Amino acid sequence: MGQSESRKREFPQSVPAGAPTLPPGQRLQRGWPVTHYGPVPRFRPDRWEFRVFGATADGEKHSWTHEEFSALPYTTVVADLHCVTKYSMLGVEWGGVAARTVLGLAPPAPDVTHVMVWAEYGFSSNLRLSDLAAEQSLFATHKDGEPLTAEHGFPVRLVVPHLYAWKGPKWVRGLEYMTADRRGFWEERGYHNIGDPWREQRYSYQERPGDGPEL
Repeated sequence: MGQSESRKREFPQSVPAGAPTLPPGQRLQRGWPVTHYGPVPRFRPDRWEFRVFGATADGEKHSWTHEEFSALPYTTVVADLHCVTKYSMLGVEWGGVAARTVLGLAPPAPDVTHVMVWAEYGFSSNLRLSDLAAEQSLFATHKDGEPLTAEHGFPVRLVVPHLYAWKGPKWVRGLEYMTADRRGFWEERGYHNIGDPWREQRYSYQERPGDGPEL
């Protein structure tokens, strides 16, 4: 599947071997709290578009209407969600379009190392390409067999189970392929550039050399 397959050996695992059920500092959550910054956007299907742009392999922008995106292959994964506010939901069934599917349809150029995930209102979150290409990374449209609610990201939110949930924005509208790292919204405001819950990478002051660009 283009670039994503060539990086398969780099894919992180959602739960490290021998790890406890919950990452350090997390508590088990019953139910799903609504947490986000700003208002809930109004969904306009006739104006909605999912874009892939930046350093694409063919140099072109790729886009799908909501109808076209909804027609892409549907898959489910069972994975956890770990919020930086310290709650965790375990064993959630997510349904939607695998990130690898999008990477295969709109491959990145060979020198791409990172992606910026763009969402409504200009919200952004940066990821290593290998994080997006991980087996369980998913552009989710459903949870437990039901469509996402508007408050939880309908029509599309990104789920990257091996990272804190802010790395998977709600109301996703596209991807920008990048040949160098660049901080997203929360990463510019003091959150850790990588966000691995198993290493409790919550805040930028915890970063080590090489974890991200200078603030």
